[in-house]
Amino acid sequence: MRNVPGRKTDLRDCQWIAELHEHGLLRPSFIPAAEVAALRQRTRYRKKLIEQRTSEGQRLAKVLEDAGIKIDSVASELLGKSGRAMIEALIAGERNPVVLADLAKGVLRRKADELAMACDGRFTTAHAQMCRLHLDARDHLTAQIAELDQLVAEASAQFRRVIARLVTIPGIGPRTAQVIVAETGGDMARFATPARLAARAGLAPGDNESAGKRKHAAARKGDQHLRTAMVESAWATARTRSRPGARFRRLARRFGRGHEKKAAVAVAHTLACIAWAVMKYDQDYAEAGEDYYDHRDQRNHEHLIRHHQQALARLGYQVTLIPPGDGPPPPSTGSTQHPAA
Repeated sequence: MRNVPGRKTDLRDCQWIAELHEHGLLRPSFIPAAEVAALRQRTRYRKKLIEQRTSEGQRLAKVLEDAGIKIDSVASELLGKSGRAMIEALIAGERNPVVLADLAKGVLRRKADELAMACDGRFTTAHAQMCRLHLDARDHLTAQIAELDQLVAEASAQFRRVIARLVTIPGIGPRTAQVIVAETGGDMARFATPARLAARAGLAPGDNESAGKRKHAAARKGDQHLRTAMVESAWATARTRSRPGARFRRLARRFGRGHEKKAAVAVAHTLACIAWAVMKYDQDYAEAGEDYYDHRDQRNHEHLIRHHQQALARLGYQVTLIPPGDGPPPPSTGSTQHPAA
């Protein structure tokens, strides 16, 4: 509800809200059941701990960078098995870069010379003390997260069927499915349409139209925990050969380079609608394939042909279209010919 001019006092606000409620004009708020609230507490706290563990890793990297140690410039993961072994050796007092590089494991041993250069720094006792603190804090958080995973699994046991349905959606894993159930309750009777669930997640597009002109409007605010989970799933779908993945790539091309975040939010809205249908009808997600948008209708098919034909024409090619089944193109001209040929 928006503020009504001339009625802005606490007493008048109460009277106005009571009158709206009397006429049935207020939509009831979503209050989760006790078992859903218990699951929600665990999933939200787990997210906080994961963020704290990431911060500890970043602080550790900053200490190493201050010491001139650049392991992460060679290894893809600073705190993998090889990186952890090198950091432990540095803390223990080893300063020989060749010895440190020899602690690498697996394919990383092929970069021994580069690792030796990355480990040749000015690591002091003060750096070792700070690294020890950050590693211990990270290990402690890792143990807490593992314990929370067990608690979340116990709290979500009664929602096992819904979670199994949700993980069939591309980009949604068990943890994200648990967050969706914790934030929505898994019962779509509270959300009459997919649009209402998207609005709950803060993924509904904003409206700002006046005099027939649509202006820029940010997405509505909503459940930040659910919104974050859906956006992360959208980024994961970008690497899949699925219909949501194809939608992400189409939107990324449409919005242009540097605007992939807009595509991620749009695909997150799509995933929220798919999750609503999966929970509403108690069915697994039916994948339509990454070529869904290419064959959705004949008009889109013709548009795709014109798009590629015009793209080749801009490159200077002469394109001859041959319908499927009419055989190969004549050998004298070819199906695609460059003017310089």
